[in-house]
Amino acid sequence: MKLFLIKRGPLVAASCLLVALAMFYVVNHPAIVGTAVAVRQLPIYCVQRDQKVVSLSFDAAWGNEDTGKLIEILGKYNVKATFFVVGQWVDKYPESVKALHDAGHEVMNHSSTHAHFSTLTADQITADITACNEKIAAVTGVTPTLFRPPYGEYDDHVVTSVRAMGMEPIQWDVETLAIRISHYFLSINQ
Repeated sequence: MKLFLIKRGPLVAASCLLVALAMFYVVNHPAIVGTAVAVRQLPIYCVQRDQKVVSLSFDAAWGNEDTGKLIEILGKYNVKATFFVVGQWVDKYPESVKALHDAGHEVMNHSSTHAHFSTLTADQITADITACNEKIAAVTGVTPTLFRPPYGEYDDHVVTSVRAMGMEPIQWDVETLAIRISHYFLSINQ
């Protein structure tokens, strides 16, 4: 029986050389390695236009005290906006939803219950959005085609579920100072 003894130094050097060759091969032939990169699903933040325009949108989830004044101000300047309303808000203030629609503004979906959608299943997302769509359509006669996720929270699962319904998820790209302040105080109070 023969026993081969290999000194540690040459073994380490040979191992390093093999690792270096493997890394060189992987870098120069990535398709062979087979790693896949998933493309992240994103909602619409902005749309490329030839004209210099902005889209103005509001989320309606709480009170309606300022709705009439807001409609008046927008009308004074001939400005149309998109209002993303929560189904519970539609239940509580159907006259405000109708007034927004009658003034020529878009009334779109902001969920029925204002839940954290990234924690819901696809079926729960569909049910929540459908419930709000039906409420809006009952008041305005128009079924929403746009959806804004509550809290601005989304992931691939939410975006894919919304698009599977034939709707487009919409996000904002500029938020008001009032929103930042309210989020600041919310985080302090938690």
